[in-house]
Amino acid sequence: MKLLSPQKEIYSKDRLSAIQAQRLAQEIVFGPVVFQVSRLMVKFGIFKLLDDNKNGLTMDEIVKETNLSEYAVKVLTESSLTIGTILLKDEKFFLSKTGWFLIHDDMARVNMDFNHDVNYLGLFNLEESLLNGKPEGLKVFGNWPTIYEGLSQLPEQVKKSWFGFDHFYSDNSFEQALEIVFSANTGTLLDVGGNTGRWATKCVEYSESVNVTIMDLPQQLEMMKEQTKHLPGANRIHGYAANVLDESTSFPEDFDAIWMSQFLDCFSEKEIVSILTRAAKSMNKKSKLYIMETFWDRQRFETASYCLAQISLYFTAMANGNSKMYHSGDMENCINKSGLIVENVHDGLGLGHSIMQCRLK
Repeated sequence: MKLLSPQKEIYSKDRLSAIQAQRLAQEIVFGPVVFQVSRLMVKFGIFKLLDDNKNGLTMDEIVKETNLSEYAVKVLTESSLTIGTILLKDEKFFLSKTGWFLIHDDMARVNMDFNHDVNYLGLFNLEESLLNGKPEGLKVFGNWPTIYEGLSQLPEQVKKSWFGFDHFYSDNSFEQALEIVFSANTGTLLDVGGNTGRWATKCVEYSESVNVTIMDLPQQLEMMKEQTKHLPGANRIHGYAANVLDESTSFPEDFDAIWMSQFLDCFSEKEIVSILTRAAKSMNKKSKLYIMETFWDRQRFETASYCLAQISLYFTAMANGNSKMYHSGDMENCINKSGLIVENVHDGLGLGHSIMQCRLK
């Protein structure tokens, strides 16, 4: 495995002193407690209260403002003080920089909701999932083989957090991605795994002539039709029901471009090769295939690499049991095995996406 900067420098040496390492070890073992306390400090509005009162608040003032018991405020603030999300000066509590990020950083909010609503209970079965190669944690919601079959049937709050997470990361990259895809003569586009049609609607808004076909599971297409039916350009968005995991499933032909956004991370490397091989068979010499992913090794900031490496375990325990957020080198190997070649890589899109632009060998 090869790494680029800054990850190459960061991950090749021990960065902490012995005392810092000991502290991190304890943060790890108390991770579930730290997460839930911090989530409740957000939910109960204590972080916001301290943010709004720059001169600080006493324990009694927090109790009065939140209507929580003195006991509840004490255990939450004492825990948060030692976590480092709040500060204590002259018997008054203040918001720390970390606490500030937990209420003002949209990424932190989305990740927190996703981890609490979608992942938290199921991660208890991570060990089982790793040993069995199946999303054993998914059983907390239902008995589907993968989360995608059950997506439309998830509890409303879980569904809201799942789509909020999915859309937050992809939507921030769409404007730049549109410029890349439509810099070529793209009149027809196959959106593989198009979900609720957010990318398709952006395409028909961007180009008045493009026709987009979404290739996805039947239940996903039903959600897509409901979401897009009243939007401008909906008559140029079509559905093609298919299960791409079925190796007998062929891709429809004669598309100028094939688009896969945050899609291939839902599959194992063997499955990716199968999907891309069948996609390649539907292409001609002028066709382009665009793969947009958040590759953990191509991030500008190390914090993004950290987040993506942890998100991989959602796929292990909850989604399908065998996929992850990929290293770009692993994805390129899959592409090469499929009869395709990467002709260009566009990095730095949105919050850390890359697009691998591919053609037939």
